[in-house]
Amino acid sequence: MEMGRIIFNQIHKTIKMKRSIILSILCFSFLTGCSQHSEEKPVDYFSLIRPDFTGKTAYETTDFVEDYWRVVGNTGFNKTIYLIADSLQAAGYILEENAKTEDRLTYRIEKRAMDNQTWEPISASLQIASEEKPFLLSATNRNMTYLNSASTPKEGIKAEVVWIKSIEDLNNTSVKDKVVFAEMSVRRLYKLVVEKGAIGIITYDNPDYLQPEKNKTSIQFRRLSSQDNGNFWGIALSYEAKDKLKTQLQKGKTEVLVNIQTKRYPSEELTIVANIKGSVLPDERLVYSAHIQEPGANDNATGVGAQLEMAKTAAKLFAERKIEFDRTMTFLWGDEIISTRRYIEEDSKRAKGIKWGISLDMVGENTAVTGGTFLIEKMPDPSAIWTRGKDKHSEWGGEVLSIDEMKPHYLNDFILSTFKKQGKHANWVVETNPFEGGSDHTPFLKANIPGLLLWHFTDQFYHTDNDRIDKVSQETLKNVGTAALVSGLELVNAKFDFALNQISNLERRAIERLEEEHQLSLKAIKTGKKIEDEIIILKTWEDWYKKAISTVNDVVPKTDDTVSDAIKKAHLNITTKSNEFTKSLSETK
Repeated sequence: MEMGRIIFNQIHKTIKMKRSIILSILCFSFLTGCSQHSEEKPVDYFSLIRPDFTGKTAYETTDFVEDYWRVVGNTGFNKTIYLIADSLQAAGYILEENAKTEDRLTYRIEKRAMDNQTWEPISASLQIASEEKPFLLSATNRNMTYLNSASTPKEGIKAEVVWIKSIEDLNNTSVKDKVVFAEMSVRRLYKLVVEKGAIGIITYDNPDYLQPEKNKTSIQFRRLSSQDNGNFWGIALSYEAKDKLKTQLQKGKTEVLVNIQTKRYPSEELTIVANIKGSVLPDERLVYSAHIQEPGANDNATGVGAQLEMAKTAAKLFAERKIEFDRTMTFLWGDEIISTRRYIEEDSKRAKGIKWGISLDMVGENTAVTGGTFLIEKMPDPSAIWTRGKDKHSEWGGEVLSIDEMKPHYLNDFILSTFKKQGKHANWVVETNPFEGGSDHTPFLKANIPGLLLWHFTDQFYHTDNDRIDKVSQETLKNVGTAALVSGLELVNAKFDFALNQISNLERRAIERLEEEHQLSLKAIKTGKKIEDEIIILKTWEDWYKKAISTVNDVVPKTDDTVSDAIKKAHLNITTKSNEFTKSLSETK
């Protein structure tokens, strides 16, 4: 009996041990199978970034950069490049040529020969010859001199002004050795006035969104074709100066004294690129891009400054081991569109690894002064075909796109949702506009890389000499930079949980959009619009969002049933809702 109990107990212990082992194995197998999910610990990047990102570096950098009229190769452009380099180095980035294999924070300055000379303005004045003082001075209107304008003789030049009101006027008027004045774009006139022997041109062409009758001293900068050996010059007028000149011309023959001093000289094109190398997928990357050239503060010294503080904040938190980078994060500063396009095109292997591109352009506005609002310009979605409801273009404007030009991707709604979080936190307004183009996001899109623009519009001082530091808000710089960096950190570290979150977010946004479009279509049908055309709109949005949801696979290292199942379920729910609304439209009388 005792022996039997002993044997029984031994057997029982053996069974328990085996059960325990089996359970452990099963548990281990489960955890191993799910480890790709369970290893993901959600990181609240906002809580990490907000204490360090104050906007101070961004604002101070903006203040430095906006002092200069910046063109590729000139003094202001190059000083900006080296300011960025010094700041990066101080933040822990190592010059690539001095970096070791294990160094993950690096930067480089790319130098290229320029086909043409660079240009920069020195001084300018415009005076009616019969009067004692100039009525326009570059000291107060630094945009008065056309980009690429030649200098006059050092003592200035005296010449008669001919008022041209149309191209036909120009064809029928002698302007040899005279100055042409016109209220139209110089692009329509330049070739003709040069061929007909004019020595210079004076124009006024401020668009209405600049509110010229209110901002009477604003001059929006203008350019001539590059002319390394030319001697043609141009002056742009403010509303106030235009009225002054027109009043004088209406009295009769008018001569002006013009003194323009500029510099043209050989230089080199500089681009600066900083990288935080990823530890898991280093060949995959997010690229931020901010252009340096242009004379303004908001455009685009703010983009330069915000991006620099982002790079420095990221380096600091990385050094403190508070954040990690699975993929590479790249910061690029250079010539608008050209530098970004070159970065993509000159290295096909690198281009293949660019997963996202984000352009920072005019990101620091004090909207109480400039007007407008902060905008996320979306990748092409159906709002760029049918702009209606809450969607609206900025006054910059955009062409109507076609269905085959759509770029379905989760980036639109992901960035918007992240920025909305910062907006709610800071009581800061965040809006969107349909795709319009014209900045550093366009090279990404042309290369089929997801890319969008962070910017402000309408700005009543856009491209004018009144776009100065007093129109810039440190608070806005903080908000944009914080949200942009948080977005970037979530992207470069994106895994399964990120994919699942985006699927959920996109499904919700898709259904919301379909509901909105359904209501708009019902109203449109009542006004005489064709039912079949309204159904096309609805189905285009359905298709866009379903394809956008499928793009989340780009952050999943390998095929995953959980993600695949979530995509299928979201697709089904969207299709069901779309069919419901389509049926409703079809039955409309």
